[in-house]
Amino acid sequence: MSTPVQLPYAQPDPMRPAPLLRELQARGPIHAIRTAVGDPGWQVTGYEQVRALLDDDRLGRAHREPDKASRTGKSAMFGGPLGDFDTEQADHRRMRSLLQPHFSPKRMRALRARVEALTTGLLDDLADAGPPADLHAALALPLPIAVICELLGVPFEDRAQFRAWTQAAGDVTDRARSEQGLTELFVYGQQLVARKRAEGDANADVISRLAATDGVSDDEAAAMGMFLLFAGHETTVAAIDEGALWLLAHPEQWQALVEDPSRIDAAVEEILRAPGLGGGGIPRYARTDLQIAGVQVRAGDLVLLDNGAANHDAAVFADPDRFDIGRPVVPHLSFGHGARYCIGAPLARIELQVVFSQLAARFPTLKLGCATDELTFNAHVLTGGLTALPVTW
Repeated sequence: MSTPVQLPYAQPDPMRPAPLLRELQARGPIHAIRTAVGDPGWQVTGYEQVRALLDDDRLGRAHREPDKASRTGKSAMFGGPLGDFDTEQADHRRMRSLLQPHFSPKRMRALRARVEALTTGLLDDLADAGPPADLHAALALPLPIAVICELLGVPFEDRAQFRAWTQAAGDVTDRARSEQGLTELFVYGQQLVARKRAEGDANADVISRLAATDGVSDDEAAAMGMFLLFAGHETTVAAIDEGALWLLAHPEQWQALVEDPSRIDAAVEEILRAPGLGGGGIPRYARTDLQIAGVQVRAGDLVLLDNGAANHDAAVFADPDRFDIGRPVVPHLSFGHGARYCIGAPLARIELQVVFSQLAARFPTLKLGCATDELTFNAHVLTGGLTALPVTW
């Protein structure tokens, strides 16, 4: 499409895709766009192209001239380029090598019993309080925070404080608020690292182990710890909220899970695939000139890899906008692909499997407590999600 289209796309129903986006997808896999702040770029929406480009070294998060780079939004953390253009790939490999051991599937599986216990406790409280309830406040918000706090060694009693900072850091509309939130989060991380060193237990938790790793400075340990704190709860909160919403908005799907608990793995994969309807994308910058689906992309151009749209590519997913926990298995791209595949994917899957297994077993008559058009989505924060999810049973 020669004339750039403006993001964000009009989306009258938050549970249905933006009509223009689906029109564009039907025309081809790459589109000229202008971002929410008016900068030029490309949006890639085809599954095959997004999957390949997620693992393509010709794209990166850094930019040779960051001050001149197109931005996707106001977020200080995700709105523009990140890292050093000349060392980006080596820096990324080093970061993953430092973090991967702490998030190995084996280590995450060892956490399952603790996730189950935390979930049971929260659902006990939910049952004791009785209906109606806000599932966001009762479960979706506190569980991922409790899990990531225990894993990293962050005091749970600080949750209101750091939650405010992560919400501010992820603000896509207010640059000053985002920068302030990011600064406060980093200072908090520095204080945590200093406390861990004073306590002297190098194996107590992830932040303690990072701080004790040769070649890792205190500032680097603080930065990695706070990145994990942000990514480790914000995205999972949204996934639990939206997974519950999509299941309950499609009662036949909820009933199918209630009646057959063995469907849980498939249900979680559909929860990870379906609610992300597309319209944005993972920002990358072209490190060199390249062609994408026959379109010439120049070095320095912004390329949005829309994994949400790719997860709804009709060439790969039959009737892609239908929520169906019985869907044939096709690997979705919600966690990325290749060298940048999300290291927290095993933990996120465990949390979602535990949450929806226990919910279906203990609250089989669960249903939405309001019409879907009465729900409020958090549109100003990168990870989205709901501000509340009224339910009854």
